[in-house]
Amino acid sequence: MRFRGVLDMMKEQFDFKHFTICQSRCAMKVGTDGVLLGAWAQGGRRVMDVGTGTGLIALMMAERFPEAQVTAIDIDEDACGQAGDNVSASPYAARVEVLNRSLQQFAVRGDAYGDERIVFDAIVSNPPYFSDSLKNPDQKRQMARHTDTLPYRDLFAGVKRLLAEDGVFSMIAPSTELDHVLTESYLKGFSIVRQYAVRTTPDKQPKRYLLAFSPEHPAAVDIRTVNLTERDGGRSEWYRNLTDNFYLR
Repeated sequence: MRFRGVLDMMKEQFDFKHFTICQSRCAMKVGTDGVLLGAWAQGGRRVMDVGTGTGLIALMMAERFPEAQVTAIDIDEDACGQAGDNVSASPYAARVEVLNRSLQQFAVRGDAYGDERIVFDAIVSNPPYFSDSLKNPDQKRQMARHTDTLPYRDLFAGVKRLLAEDGVFSMIAPSTELDHVLTESYLKGFSIVRQYAVRTTPDKQPKRYLLAFSPEHPAAVDIRTVNLTERDGGRSEWYRNLTDNFYLR
C-alpha cells in the first residue's frame, strides 16, 4: 500500500493550493508517495517527470522551480490525456509538456527534439515498483504498479542517457526494493547523494525511501530518517514543512 497520509485516493479530484488534479481516467491515483517526491526532489531549468500519471509531480516541480521547463512522459494514453487536461487548467501550462512516450523510447529517439541530444538538469520518477508480487487483474493498474514495463535497469539506463553530468535523479521506492534500486544505480555509474528513510510514525520501520542520485561522486551523502506523523497522529514537523505550500488548510 502507498501511504495515504491526509489523502483519500478514492476521490476523483484533489484541490491543491494552486492547481487541481482530476484522476478519474488514471490507473494510479494521487497518493502521499507522489506528494512527497514532488515536494522533495531537486529541480533545475529543465526537468523530466517519468511516469507522470495525473501530472501531479510535474505540476509540483513547475510550481517549486519557476524557471523550469518540465517534460512529463507516460506510456498510458488515458493518463497522458488527463495529465494534459490538469496541466492546461493550471497556472503552469506554458512550462509543462505532456508526452505519451516510454522512457525507453525517449532515451533512444530524443523524441520531438530531433537530432539535438536533450539533457535534463533534474529527472524525477515515482516508478512502478512491484517485481515479485501477485499481479493486478486490471491491466492499467498492473502496468502502473509492476516493473515489467520499466525495470530498474531500464530506468537507470534511460536516466543515464538523459541526465546532465551535474544533474540529479530523484525517486521514491518501497523499503523492500531498496537494495535492488541501489544495485542497479551503482551498475549504471550513479552515486547516492540523498537517502531519506520515511516512516509513517516514529515507532514504525521505514516503508519508503526518498532517493537522489548523481553521476558525480558527492563529497557527502545526506542520510536521514523522517516520519510522516507524530505519536498523536498529527503531521510531523518535517512533513508539514515539506508540503505546506501545496496542501489546502
